[in-house]
Amino acid sequence: MEHTPEQEPTAVQPGDASAFISTAETAPATGAVTPQAAPSCPTCAASQSAAQPSTPTPVYVIGHIEPRFPSLSLEKEAWQAIKREGTAQGTDHEVMQKLLSDPNNLYIVRQLCWVLSVQDVETYIVVPRYQADYQLLVNSYRPHPKPGDLELVIGHRGNNASPSMCNGLTVPVVAFSQVYPFDRESLLSSAQTKDQDKEPDIQKFKAAAEEMFDRIMHQSDNAGATHKDRALNYLAVRYSRIYETAASEIARNASFTSIDVLPSPLSGTRRIVDVIFAFTSRETDVVSKHFVRVDVTDEFPFLVTPMSPYYDRN
Repeated sequence: MEHTPEQEPTAVQPGDASAFISTAETAPATGAVTPQAAPSCPTCAASQSAAQPSTPTPVYVIGHIEPRFPSLSLEKEAWQAIKREGTAQGTDHEVMQKLLSDPNNLYIVRQLCWVLSVQDVETYIVVPRYQADYQLLVNSYRPHPKPGDLELVIGHRGNNASPSMCNGLTVPVVAFSQVYPFDRESLLSSAQTKDQDKEPDIQKFKAAAEEMFDRIMHQSDNAGATHKDRALNYLAVRYSRIYETAASEIARNASFTSIDVLPSPLSGTRRIVDVIFAFTSRETDVVSKHFVRVDVTDEFPFLVTPMSPYYDRN
């Protein structure tokens, strides 16, 4: 459920889950931080400084991004632009989308504060590594938002933002390499296989996939910065076999018991983790386990070993 570097799209339309979900078993990818181009505004300068600590931490996080005005003067300037272009008709989200998508307003887009929330908790301020990548943020904004709208953000976490950067919000800054907008329902539908083409099978798969996805999203403090969180988030959006396995186990009347992430015996110069999914039979209480290995050494995690039975070591 991953891309080779050649497969990475440069821009993804909101809700297009098929852009990054697949059943491929392996597709290594690596990334490195490149210095951001010289910013043209005070908030850009602040974000560049905050996003470049001595040791940046890779981030692979799923949440929801919303733009905010860092100052009253920028908010007033935005409303003047809206009136000037005659785009004040519609809902607040529709008007905001018109503002963001107008190339004449790029100077406003660059000075907005883009906040990523995880489970409704303000977690990061996201900034592009390159000026041209502001378009990824614009593409992620929906004029008609739904509760299941999400964004996958891949990048590096830096220092905390200064109070002046985002109207007093002091959370870590993430300089991103890529932003994928998607919605929960489309993601899980994309993971469905051709074998599940009958209505009962579709409903069972959907229920199992939703439980698996929600379990991953509600892992404690999943800010996508630890090896565990990055591995889980990677599997959630790029490896459909976890959903197929859950559906198969639930069909056998097993309960989804736990997810554990442990250092792999294969770890050496690279950081590799074993992600173990446990299911318990409701009839016999027998526990069956399945695992995958994920390399989380660099910015882009990738699969090392596909889903396989797991046996506890004595």
